[in-house]
Amino acid sequence: MDGQRLQDFWNQEVKSLLAVYRQFETLLPNPKTAGAEHRGEDGRYVETLVRSYLQKYLPKDLEVLTGFILRPAVKLGDNNRSRSNEKDLHTTQLDIIIYDSGTYPVFQRMVDTVIVPPEGVVAVLSVKKTLRDAEIVAECNALLEASKACRCDESSLEARRRGPFLALVGTDSDLADKKEPKEKKLFEKLEALYGSSSVFDDMIGFIGDLSAWHVFKARPPSNPTPLNSVARYMYVELADAELHQGFQFLLSGILSVYYDKTRTGVRRPGFTAFASKPAKAIGKIAFSSLR
Repeated sequence: MDGQRLQDFWNQEVKSLLAVYRQFETLLPNPKTAGAEHRGEDGRYVETLVRSYLQKYLPKDLEVLTGFILRPAVKLGDNNRSRSNEKDLHTTQLDIIIYDSGTYPVFQRMVDTVIVPPEGVVAVLSVKKTLRDAEIVAECNALLEASKACRCDESSLEARRRGPFLALVGTDSDLADKKEPKEKKLFEKLEALYGSSSVFDDMIGFIGDLSAWHVFKARPPSNPTPLNSVARYMYVELADAELHQGFQFLLSGILSVYYDKTRTGVRRPGFTAFASKPAKAIGKIAFSSLR
């Protein structure tokens, strides 16, 4: 079957990722509950693990980082002052930022923790060791605000470039209410969060437990009409030989944004800000051409 080698390869990689975490649990077990004893370190370890596996397979210009997105209200491009009436804003701390550092600069970097402008953000992921009901809405809201901060085109919707891929990822799940299917509950949460006036790119693209299941958002037609302007969410339950699907979906979502035709025109980001200080002309020198 076409693609079987890749499916087998990615399945082995996902099983390897999950096995590495189980080693962490084995070495530092919690005597009372599942997982490692130190919950904070438990979560950070999973985050680091997912970051390292993603970094292995992304283009070298894409870095898998953690930190904040800062959207400064400064001049853009050659002389674009469209943000002049806005305020500087920043996101909450984000678990994973996939950032095009080969093209765009960074405000501050401390090892893998960064503060970056929105133009270079390709994807934002929230990572949990265990996905729980109580956290779903809060995490989706944080990703929604991050996506809004990344709206870099002030022009019409038709000209706006594609926003970052958004995902909520876990290596396990414990959805409290067992009386109704998890996919039904998850969709009800998303339906309540996103209204009919939502921007498609602001709506989460993936929620999943890499070891068992995931929900994903299907991409609409490139020229949607009122009849098909809907975000279709799909649910997949994974057998042992199908664990590759979740991780592959993450990679595909990230790469689809990175290579999207609306993002190929590199534009100078808002990166500097000068105070309004009067300057005195001191002279002119003629030149023959710009280039």
